[in-house]
Amino acid sequence: MKELRNLQDVLALQVAKDRLLHSADQDEILAGATTDVYFIRTLEILRAAGKENEEVTAEIFAGKAGVLCGIEEALNLLKQKNVEVWALPEGDEFAPKETVMRIKGRYSEFGIYETAILGMLASASGWATAARQIKKLAGDHTVIMFGARHVHPAVAPVMERASIIGGVDGCSCVLGAKLAGQEPKGTVPHAVMLIVGDTVEVAKVYDRIMPDEDPRVILVDTFKDEAEEALRVAQALGKNLDGIRLDTAGERGGVTPGLVREVRARLDQAGFSHVKIFVSGGIDDERLPALLEAGVDAFGVGSYISRASAIDMTMDIKEVAGKPIAKRGRIPGITENKRLVKRL
Repeated sequence: MKELRNLQDVLALQVAKDRLLHSADQDEILAGATTDVYFIRTLEILRAAGKENEEVTAEIFAGKAGVLCGIEEALNLLKQKNVEVWALPEGDEFAPKETVMRIKGRYSEFGIYETAILGMLASASGWATAARQIKKLAGDHTVIMFGARHVHPAVAPVMERASIIGGVDGCSCVLGAKLAGQEPKGTVPHAVMLIVGDTVEVAKVYDRIMPDEDPRVILVDTFKDEAEEALRVAQALGKNLDGIRLDTAGERGGVTPGLVREVRARLDQAGFSHVKIFVSGGIDDERLPALLEAGVDAFGVGSYISRASAIDMTMDIKEVAGKPIAKRGRIPGITENKRLVKRL
């Protein structure tokens, strides 16, 4: 796809009538089709003013503290351009107003990417920050990201990868896990229980056909009392059972600390102390501590991370032709940050 360089290019851009998805693909992002149109107008004005090749230094900072993510995507966007880039490492925590990225080069080289770069950093950093917060609460206990169903599928892998960068132990989204250099993690949904008709039968088939390296963690809240079903599954699989998952519906009160304590006690009394308890379903920073204290071993977290607000990012021009400059209210010139690393 041709890179947008002027308003005529914008007018010429047509959306195919048979297009299946509304999300932008890689070519459209690289071509600048997701930018705000005023950056195209800026190119037109700079060209007319004879300033198209003016070298500038731009800095990006965040409105509040967080965990930085999205840097790798932003660098991939810029690596075909004749620019220099410095940035904090992905996964580093940053302070409010701290410069997280600096770009130096002709404005016409990278100006149309401001919208995309800020969006990449804002969204991914928001998700990574929430992931870091929930993982800190969980401590050494496993946290798996289950949030793909809460966002558009085009950005679900971005979010799940960002969660791993933020610190969770894995994610269920196949592409998200692959992008983070992992294999996806997860159990099975209620759908298979409902279709087969019996939790124990599903557990036996699961144990028989799944790869040996896959943990045997079985969902136990579909048909019967959770404690009763946990014991039935444990008796059927014995030492092969790694854990049970509680995802009790809100209509039944959800997963409570009391339920966890009962299931733990009954498993222990029956000789299944090796079976771990994995919980999911609306787990957030308020519910997790009590569940942890009750005996939960691992958590599936979705909406707490997926609904995290993006961390607003701002790009400012701080030098033009080597001379310090800034809008009113900002300090002209490069903002010193020794944590920045040269990336391009």
